[in-house]
Amino acid sequence: MNKIIKAEILAENVKRFEIEAPKIAKKRKAGQFVIIRIDEQGERIPLTIADSDVKRGTITLIIQGVGKTTKAMNNMNSGDSILDVVGPLGVPSHIENFGIAVSIGGGVGTAIAYPTAVALKEAGNHVITINGARTKDLVILEDEMKAVSDEAYTTTDDGSYGFHGFVTQMLQKLLEEGKNIKFVLAIGPIPMMKAVADVTKPYGIKTVVSLNPIMVDGTGMCGACRVTVNGETKFACIDGPEFDAHQVDFQNLTNRNLVYSDFEKESLEKYDHECKLNKQISKLKK
Repeated sequence: MNKIIKAEILAENVKRFEIEAPKIAKKRKAGQFVIIRIDEQGERIPLTIADSDVKRGTITLIIQGVGKTTKAMNNMNSGDSILDVVGPLGVPSHIENFGIAVSIGGGVGTAIAYPTAVALKEAGNHVITINGARTKDLVILEDEMKAVSDEAYTTTDDGSYGFHGFVTQMLQKLLEEGKNIKFVLAIGPIPMMKAVADVTKPYGIKTVVSLNPIMVDGTGMCGACRVTVNGETKFACIDGPEFDAHQVDFQNLTNRNLVYSDFEKESLEKYDHECKLNKQISKLKK
């Protein structure tokens, strides 16, 4: 059992958890993830480690409630416990002093981009961060990203805060201004990661994307996270989750990511129904 030390809401349907896991906190590196299982009946889901505190023996997970398990997780609070937390898993981010490095997070992807931005800064890079969201209320980790950045930009699709536009437009603007960018990390929705790859490819900029969205089992046994990279089959959970963006077959990735959508929808609808029913029962008991 792993105790939740702290739980706080960051944005709508997005929550940050500080969880007791001393061994993982000591060993984890940027880019790695854990597999959690809330209870005996729960499914196993992969979640990237956003941060850790070795002295406190904790890891930080930032979770967007979109499916059954992530919604159930976001209903948990400080003092509750998670049955299983296994990790760290996955290949750590490749970190070196590239020169000018850009870490881009789209939506909750910022939680994954953040630890890599920290590692890039520690390696001596001039770090530029681009933190994107649909609207101002969905911007997360703005202060944390600024703290590890030489330059920090926030973008919103609707223009309610920061730069009005997509993260790709901000990146294109920096390139057109003559920024000698040598490395780009992009983490977020699949269409956003593909769009970033399309922007950087003509410039020959080394670009890496994290394919966390497609992972299911997290150990390579289920085979659900098969991706095509440079014409070869890879497994996102054990060969990645980070890959060369210019070698990823994004169409194949998109198609595979939709394979379980009907099952996920059915499971979520059942969970939402059970939650409503339990609330009604609780009211009757009062």
